[in-house]
Amino acid sequence: MPRISIEKRSRIHTLHQMGFSTREVAVQEGVNQSSVVRICKKFNETGNFDDRPKSGRPKSLSERYERKLLRYIRSEECSTAVEVQSKFRVDEGIVISAETIRRIFRKNGLVARTKKKKPYLKKTHRKKRLEWAKKYKNWTVEDWRKVIWSDESKFLIFNSDGRQYCWKKPTEPLKDQHVIPTVKFGGGGVMVWSCFTTNGVGNLVNIEGIMNADLYCQILDGGFVTTLSRYNLDKDHIFFQQDNDPKHTSKKAKKWFRDNSITLLDWPAQSPDLNLIEDLWNKVDKHLRNNSNPAYNRDTLWENLKSAWDSIETNYCNKLINTMPERVKDVIKARGGYTRW
Repeated sequence: MPRISIEKRSRIHTLHQMGFSTREVAVQEGVNQSSVVRICKKFNETGNFDDRPKSGRPKSLSERYERKLLRYIRSEECSTAVEVQSKFRVDEGIVISAETIRRIFRKNGLVARTKKKKPYLKKTHRKKRLEWAKKYKNWTVEDWRKVIWSDESKFLIFNSDGRQYCWKKPTEPLKDQHVIPTVKFGGGGVMVWSCFTTNGVGNLVNIEGIMNADLYCQILDGGFVTTLSRYNLDKDHIFFQQDNDPKHTSKKAKKWFRDNSITLLDWPAQSPDLNLIEDLWNKVDKHLRNNSNPAYNRDTLWENLKSAWDSIETNYCNKLINTMPERVKDVIKARGGYTRW
């Protein structure tokens, strides 16, 4: 007997709902009376006229349970599929594989990413960051172009504190590309200071010895003042950005800025996501990792650093500056919390 179409099933149910008997409906539609009874019963139980068996493996979870899994991860109750699996088992008494949970997450547009390392933000940090962002929310890109961004950073020989990966066959002998050279006691590193402007990067300073307030003032006398002269920048039309490191906010440093008539940009603590020069340090670090002639001593590392720093284009500096309005908005949106930067 040919299968009854969905359209005819719908008519059968409608006629029965209108008060026609199952026998009258069967005669009118040319089907068996038992078919009319079965179709109406099926719809009343499932709300569906299609009685064909579903193809493929049935869903292991209902949509309600899927929504609950998504709520766990979005409400920050859990951060991994394994944690969600454990909580779901406790709350609902249902055992489900972590891979099934990952599949549900991917289906709903979530992706797995390595957790980013960010400075710990206390409640006071979040409050100060939010206040700072609200203060500068109306600054335009042109306003941010007046800022000179500064910071120190340390680079290690061979990037000995990082993890790198390679592909090789298990039985293949080690080749140069499979190895990260190391030296005894870690090889040391180089601490540098620099700044950058809308006109390009400033002078890179090799920090010798312990960084303190006296040495910082010497760096400002050298690297910073030289950068101002290099780009012919008027001190009355710039803001100098620095973080809240004690040597930056020492009495000697404050006196140096007063004596030299430098206007400081106030800065919230724990905010490297707002300091654009961090992106330049990352760019330099990437350049060093990709260098075919890695440094084996501090002198070579310094030369490689200087080469990488000087190769940064002015256009790249301005692309970073252009992101500041968005960064400020993101801090406000996060109520002073972590941002994507």
